Amino acid sequence: MEAMEGDLFAKTARARPELRPLADRMRPITFDEFVGQDHIVGKDSVLRKAIEQGELQSLIFWGPPGTGKTTLAHLIANATGYNFTSFSAVTSGVKEIREVVASAERNLALNGKKMILFVDEIHRFNKAQQDAFLPHVENGTIVLIGATTENPSFEVISALLSRSRVLVLEKLESKHLREIVGRALEDRERGLGNMKIRLAPDALDHLTEQADGDARVALNALELAVAATRPGKDGVRRIGLATIEDAMQKKALLYDKAGEEHYNIISAFHKSLRGSDPDAALYWLARMLEAGEDPLFVARRMIRFASEDIGNADPAALSIAVAAKEAVNFIGMPEGDLALAQAVIYLATAPKSNAVYAAYLKAKADVAEKGTPPVPMHIRNAPTPLMDQLGYGKGYKYPHDHPDAIVERDYLPESLRDARYYEPTDRGFEATIRERLERWRKLLEARKGKSQ
Repeated sequence: MEAMEGDLFAKTARARPELRPLADRMRPITFDEFVGQDHIVGKDSVLRKAIEQGELQSLIFWGPPGTGKTTLAHLIANATGYNFTSFSAVTSGVKEIREVVASAERNLALNGKKMILFVDEIHRFNKAQQDAFLPHVENGTIVLIGATTENPSFEVISALLSRSRVLVLEKLESKHLREIVGRALEDRERGLGNMKIRLAPDALDHLTEQADGDARVALNALELAVAATRPGKDGVRRIGLATIEDAMQKKALLYDKAGEEHYNIISAFHKSLRGSDPDAALYWLARMLEAGEDPLFVARRMIRFASEDIGNADPAALSIAVAAKEAVNFIGMPEGDLALAQAVIYLATAPKSNAVYAAYLKAKADVAEKGTPPVPMHIRNAPTPLMDQLGYGKGYKYPHDHPDAIVERDYLPESLRDARYYEPTDRGFEATIRERLERWRKLLEARKGKSQ
C-alpha cells in the first residue's frame, strides 16, 4: 500500500523532488491548477459545492488514462482535510482492506477525521473484495474514491455503485495538453523552467496530438526528449519534431488538420469512395486516423457521401454510415476504427447515384429563382371552420381510395406543375424506383385518356 511506503526510492524522491518523474512533479496542487474536466471541478460544479459544504460522498471516477483521476482524489483530500490512503487493486486484497479500515476507525476515534481511501483500478477487485468495503462505506468510516478506465456498470457491484456517485472524466483535448506542457516548460520549481528549452511548433503539435488526451504520456515524452537533447553553445536545448517522434515512438504523418493537406486527403478519400475503390478509400481513411484526425469528422463526411453519391441506389448506405458514427461514439477510438473501415468498404462497393443530390439542387434552384408561390388549396389543411369555408382542402383526393394508391400529380404550385426534379438512374435499387415511377405515370396517363 502506498500509504505505508518506506522504500529507499520513495524517501529519496521526497528529499530530492527532481528525481521524481515530471508527470508526478507537475501534478496539480490546487483545483485552480487542474486543467480540463470543468464539468466536474468547475467552481459551480456539484463536486466543488459538496466539498465546500463538507458533504462529500463516495465517488467513482471513470475515464481514460491520464485524465486526472488520481490527481482529483489528492485534491479532494487536501480540500477536505481528510486523511488519505492509496490502495492498489492489483497488489492488495481483503487482508489489506481490513488493515486500512482498522486504521480509519482509529483515526476517526482519535481526531474525528474521516479517511479517503483511494482505490486505483477498482474494476480489478473481485466481488468479495468489493463487498469488504460496503459496511465501512455505508457507516461513513471511509469515503471511497475509486478510479477506473472500465465502465463501472459492469465492473463494480451494484450495492457499492448505489452508494457512490459516478463522475465521468473526458479525454483531454489538444488545447488542454498544450496548457499542461506549457506550464511544465515554464515552472521553475516543479517543472523544466530552469532549463532553457525551445520546443518547435511542429514538435508541440505532434506531442499534443499523439498523446491522445493523456497528460502523463505527453509529459513523459517531453521529459525523455529533454533528456535526449544536449544544450547548444548558448545553453538552449532545441527540441525538434524528430526528437519528439523518437520520444513518442511514433512518426508524424504529413497531415495538417487546419491546412491544405487536410483538404487534399479528405478529397482523395471522397473521390476514392465515389470511384468505387475500397482499397484506396481504406488507405486514405488510415492516413487520416493515424495522423490524429477526429474520427467523427470522417464519419460526417461518410454520411454526406452516402446521400450525395449513393442515394437511393442503395438506401441502406445512409444507415450504415450513421451506424458507423454511432459505433465510434459508443466505443471510442481506437476500437471504432473497424466500424469506420467496414462502412468505408460498404460505401465504396455500393452502386452509385447522384440523383438525390441533383434533385435537391434543382428544387433549391426553383425556390431561389421562382419565389414562393402559394400552396394549392386542395392540399392545404383546414383545422378551423373558417378555413374550411374558404376552400382549404377542397377537392383533395385521398390516394388510398384509388387503385394502386395513385392519383393525379397536382401537389406542386401551379407555376411548377410540370417540374420534375428526381430522375432515378438504372443502378442498384434506383432501377426499381425508376420502374415504379414509370409504371405510375403510365397508369395516370391511361386514366387521363379514359376520362377525356
